[in-house]
Amino acid sequence: MYRKKIAVNLGFLSLEMPFNMKLITLSASVEQTKKVNLTHIKAESTVFRRLKGKLPNRAISRNNCVKLPSHESYESDFPPKGSKNLVVRLKRYGYIELEQILILILTFGRVLSECSYCDCIMENQLAKSTEERTFQYQDSLPSLPVPSLEESLKKYLESVKPFANEEEYKNTEAIVQKFQNGIGKKLQQKLLQRAKGKRNWLEEWWLNVAYLDVRIPSQLNVNFGGPASHIEHYWPPKEGTQLERGSISLWHNLNYWQLLRKEKLAVEKVGNIPLDMNQFRMLFSTCKIPGITRDSIINYFRTEREGHSPSHLAVLCRGRVFVFDVMHEGYLMTAPEIQRQLTYIQKKCHSEPDGPGVAALTTEERTRWAKAREYLISLNPENLTILEKIQSSLLVFCLDDDSPHATPEDYSQVSAKILHGDPTVRWGDKSYNLIAFSNGVFGSNGDHAPFDAMVLVKIFYYIDEKILENEGRWKGSEKVRDIPVPEELVFTVDEKVLNDINQAKAQYFKQASDLQLVVYAFTSFGKKQTKKKQLHPDTFIQLALQLAYYRLHGRPGCCYETAMTRLFYHGRTETVRPCTVEAVNWCQSMQNPSTSLLEQQHMMLEAFAKHNKMMKDCSTGKGFDRHLLGLSLIAKEEGLPVPELFTDPLFSRSGGGGNFVLSTSLAGYLRVQGMVAPMVHNGYGFFYHIRDDRFVVSCSAWKSCPETDAEKLVQQVFRAFHDMMQLMETPHL
Repeated sequence: MYRKKIAVNLGFLSLEMPFNMKLITLSASVEQTKKVNLTHIKAESTVFRRLKGKLPNRAISRNNCVKLPSHESYESDFPPKGSKNLVVRLKRYGYIELEQILILILTFGRVLSECSYCDCIMENQLAKSTEERTFQYQDSLPSLPVPSLEESLKKYLESVKPFANEEEYKNTEAIVQKFQNGIGKKLQQKLLQRAKGKRNWLEEWWLNVAYLDVRIPSQLNVNFGGPASHIEHYWPPKEGTQLERGSISLWHNLNYWQLLRKEKLAVEKVGNIPLDMNQFRMLFSTCKIPGITRDSIINYFRTEREGHSPSHLAVLCRGRVFVFDVMHEGYLMTAPEIQRQLTYIQKKCHSEPDGPGVAALTTEERTRWAKAREYLISLNPENLTILEKIQSSLLVFCLDDDSPHATPEDYSQVSAKILHGDPTVRWGDKSYNLIAFSNGVFGSNGDHAPFDAMVLVKIFYYIDEKILENEGRWKGSEKVRDIPVPEELVFTVDEKVLNDINQAKAQYFKQASDLQLVVYAFTSFGKKQTKKKQLHPDTFIQLALQLAYYRLHGRPGCCYETAMTRLFYHGRTETVRPCTVEAVNWCQSMQNPSTSLLEQQHMMLEAFAKHNKMMKDCSTGKGFDRHLLGLSLIAKEEGLPVPELFTDPLFSRSGGGGNFVLSTSLAGYLRVQGMVAPMVHNGYGFFYHIRDDRFVVSCSAWKSCPETDAEKLVQQVFRAFHDMMQLMETPHL
């Protein structure tokens, strides 16, 4: 017989049934006070967590009762006369036979139905039930907390110690004390007031200060990117594979898009605690729009439940722009059908003159690009329509004529091309540019404003896994339906626009030629070995970097490491400062021949413990950098003078105000690498990912800075890896 899958929509709460093979009894008592009592549900049960987690806080009283507003039909509809309790039996991971249960669907104040078939979906066979939806926990995530002022200032003082002599430190200590007892108190109260009205008091500020207000060209200085690791298995570099591989890669990307549309992408968690998934909304159909003084972000993506979402791709090839819809007659195109579209575009571009390369304008200084865009639109209203089609496209697929070198041990050349390749085939403001090189090597480049690197990491890993599963081949239907050819989007341009494009390309290539980038794999050991020694692999790399910088430059290096704050609503990042007193003491001991191995090991483990605690604090809302930023922005909004805390030389010398010489981030524990440009001219950008048998690191520096050398720093990092492991392996320790 048919089994029935039940989708119950409670308006303010959606539950997908069934829940568990085990029978759970929910006893809902009806009281004269019109409350539905939930005390009969065990606190640890899935049902209770879902109910309590999804209902508005104001609806739940201390005794776990859900208060329902009075409603005229309430008493007459619920429950049948003479009945005081309603018992519902739910099965999990199997479909419920409706004849065996009574379903009560509640909204605020009325009963919609008893034992109704109207919300049931008939299914001919059992299918895997997805208990969770991608964005279902968003409304129940905790708000971002405001840390204690005293604690934040204490942590700040600790962080400046490695960069100050005794006199400087005492001076900063006095400034901090004055701030804490004076203006800081008032600013803290105003920040707490702001937090009462916002679930994330930082979100808007961070977006503006870190990204949208920034006027320097963002494609090189703000964007991030990374190479795909397909070359390590079924897709080594090979000419003539660009379109076939590109169509397969696109097909997997589009399946990922459909998972998001259907909210079937798994919710990421720490243990059983869900993380904020909002950034995944920004992966597809998202674009930054330049403004004269501030940019903005426009996002066209919608889930299926929310409504229509764009379904067209933009393809850039030899300075020209094309679009085509990936859905045909209600179904996603197959890889052979996508390949047909790409072949049409490539043949057209290779047999006709290059286009003007309007995309290069996105590499410009932001205000200049905003003015150039306004002029472009004024030339012809159709130009705005074209821009909107690019902005709303799922992603930009970049057909790049370059064939960069890439091996599993050396991704340097391909990474450089991804970060600063042909500007006429990248739309720098798009959240996702998927780059296909002529030799069948792939990478991504995206605007950093809408999301952090883990979003691109996740989709690239998903695609890599699918390519592995299918041995690099397309295993579906080879049939190609009669599909309309791609549409070319032709901008109306004049001499001024062409001059703007040439100027943009000139400044871009000048800065790009100044960027040094190396991406190497350290293959002597990896996570397995560090874990065996009970050393956290991320901390292992951070401390190796501290030692490497100290050896190369003879001084401590103020360092920014990303900590994620996605435990909170719309949480993004916090700053961990790895250059601690403990780390510097250890680095000095490693350079001191008179320090014993035992002392060096002891000091290293102290530095490990300190770093691990900082990372935990920062991930749980107890960091101080974003807090200090909030206090400074409150002062600015109130029209107050900049507090002395933020003008003190030690503030910037220790990295404050975006002055970290080491800008670092862990890209994760998957086969995906990323890279960024340095934060400051005399600094380094240092991304890395961790695998069982290797560490892959990328390091960037500006060639025009005589102090820095990315190649030398990476070699020092690899040397430090060996030295640290040797410390743990010395027999007599």
